[in-house]
Amino acid sequence: MLLETISLVRDLPRLHEISSVLIRYGGGDLVRRLGVGGMLERAGRVLHWKESVEIEHLDPSQRFRQGLEELGPTFIKLGQVLATRVDLFPPNWISELEKLQANAPALPFEKLLPQMKAALKGLDPHTVFDNLNTTPRAAASIAQVYEANLKDGTPVIIKVRRPGIEAKIEADLRIMSHIARLVEAEFPESRRYQPRQVVQHFAKSLRRELDLAAEARNIQRFGEKFAEDETVLIPKVYWDYTGQTMNVQQRVDGIPGNKLLDADAAGLDRKLLADRGANIVLRMILLHGHFHADPHPGNVFYLPGNRIALVDFGMTGMLTHERRNQIADLLISILTKDEMGLLDVLLEWTGDSVVNETKLASDVIEFIFNYSSVHLKDISFGNLLLELTAMIREHHLVMPSDLTLLFKTLITLEGLGRQLDPEFDMGDHAEPFVKEVLRLRYSPEAVMKRGAHSVKDMFSVLTGLPRDLAKFFKELRRGRVRIDIDVKRLERFGHQIDRSTNRLTIGIMTASLVIGSSIVMTIPGGPKIFGMPFLGFLGFLIAVVNSLWIVFSIWRAGKE
Repeated sequence: MLLETISLVRDLPRLHEISSVLIRYGGGDLVRRLGVGGMLERAGRVLHWKESVEIEHLDPSQRFRQGLEELGPTFIKLGQVLATRVDLFPPNWISELEKLQANAPALPFEKLLPQMKAALKGLDPHTVFDNLNTTPRAAASIAQVYEANLKDGTPVIIKVRRPGIEAKIEADLRIMSHIARLVEAEFPESRRYQPRQVVQHFAKSLRRELDLAAEARNIQRFGEKFAEDETVLIPKVYWDYTGQTMNVQQRVDGIPGNKLLDADAAGLDRKLLADRGANIVLRMILLHGHFHADPHPGNVFYLPGNRIALVDFGMTGMLTHERRNQIADLLISILTKDEMGLLDVLLEWTGDSVVNETKLASDVIEFIFNYSSVHLKDISFGNLLLELTAMIREHHLVMPSDLTLLFKTLITLEGLGRQLDPEFDMGDHAEPFVKEVLRLRYSPEAVMKRGAHSVKDMFSVLTGLPRDLAKFFKELRRGRVRIDIDVKRLERFGHQIDRSTNRLTIGIMTASLVIGSSIVMTIPGGPKIFGMPFLGFLGFLIAVVNSLWIVFSIWRAGKE
C-alpha cells in the first residue's frame, strides 16, 4: 500500500531504517497495519520482527523518546515540537519528550569549510575573520557554531548548516507525510489529533529552521522592536556574511541562564532579572504578536546591569490580533467568573472538532469555580494552562499549533522566573499587558478601523449579490449546479469493493466451469486428452488456476 504513495525509490533505504527502529521499540503492529513491512519485504528488504529485549521494561513514553533519538535529527526535532503539544500528551509524556536534545557529534571543521567558502562567495573564512576557533562552540543536528572576530575586533559567532542535512531531512519529511496520511486512513480515531496537519506544520517550521537567513531576519525584527529597551540585548546580524547556509551574529558573552550561583557572585539581582525577563516575553506575546518560542535557560544570558540577552531565534511564534484578544478574553473570563465567555474561547480554539458542549460547559463551570476567588496576580499560569489543556485533552479536542506553542512558552517562562525568584508570579506581570491589550482593542482608532472593515465587507457583499445571484440561476438553468460531498476513505472503500467484486465474479465463473466440465465429462465423443474429453479437461484446468488466484489474492489482502 505504501508503494503506491511513495514515488521515489531512493526513500526506500530510509523507510527500511525507520521501520526497523519502530519494530525494535514495539511498533511492529503499526508497521504491519500500515502495510510498510509487506512492501519492504516485497522490495527485498528483510525486516526483523522482534522487539529488543532491553527495552521491554521501558515505559511507552520512554520507548517513544528513545526511538526518536535513534531515528536522527528530523525525528528529534519532531519530538521537540510534540513536547509543545500539551493538548495532545499528558504531563509524563511531555516531560519525557523535553529530554530530547538536538546535540550531535561535531563534524570536523574541514567538512564544513566548503559550505563556509560558498557562503563567503569563494573566500577563505580565515581571511575574512580573525581568531577563528575551529573547535565548535556548539554542535547541533542542523548547524554548528564557531567563535571568531571581525576585522575590526567585534566578537561574533558563525552558525553554519551541516552539509547534506537538507536532503536527508526532505526524505524524512516525505516519509512522515505519507505515514501520517496512512495513519489517518487506517486509524480513524487518530483523525481528531490531525496527524497530517501536525506534520505539515512541522515541515514548514523545520524548513524555516534550515534557512539560517530566516533566523537572521527574526533576530533583526526583534532587535528593531527592542531597540529602545536598554534592559534587553538582541544580537546584531552581520548581513554581509549571512545567507541560507550560514549566518554571522554578535557574540554574547554573559552568564548562562542556568548558572544562578554565577549570577549571585556577579552581584546581579535575581528578582529584577525575573521581572525583566517576564516583561520582555509578555511584551512579545501580547503586544508584538511575535515571540521567542524557546526561552529556556540555555537561550538566556545575564549581563552586567541586570540586562538580559536572548539568543537562538530559530523557533518563534506568531499571534494574530484576534488570537491576542482571545488570550485576554480567557483571563478576563476567569476573573469575572464568566463561564460562557471561557466556553466561547475554548470552542473558537478547537474549531470544527465535535464536542459535547454540555459536558464541556460543566467542566468549564468547575474550572471557573476553582479560580473564582483568586486574583489574577495569584494565579499560577503553569497550573492554569495545564488544567486547561487537560480539560481539552479529556474532550478529545485539538488546539491550533500557535496556541500550543504559546502555552509551552508561558510554562517555560514561569519555570525560569521561579528559578530566579521563588516568589515570582506570572499573573502579576501579565495583568498590565492584558489591560493594554483591552485598551488597544477598544480605543477609538481600533473601533473605527473595525467598523470601517465591517462596512466595507457589507458593501462588497451587497454590491456583489445581484451578480452572484444572476450567475447562480444561469448555471442552474444550464444544469451545471452540483453538490460535492467529500466522504473520507470513500476512494479506498471503492477499491476494496471493486476487488471483492472481482474475486466474487471469478469465484462464480470457477464454480460454473467445474459444473460445466463435469457435464462435458459425461458426454461421449469429441477430442480426448489423457483419455478424457479435451473440453472438460480444459475447463477443470482453468478452474484450478482461478482457484489458486483467488487464494493468493485473499492471502495478499490479509498481509496488507
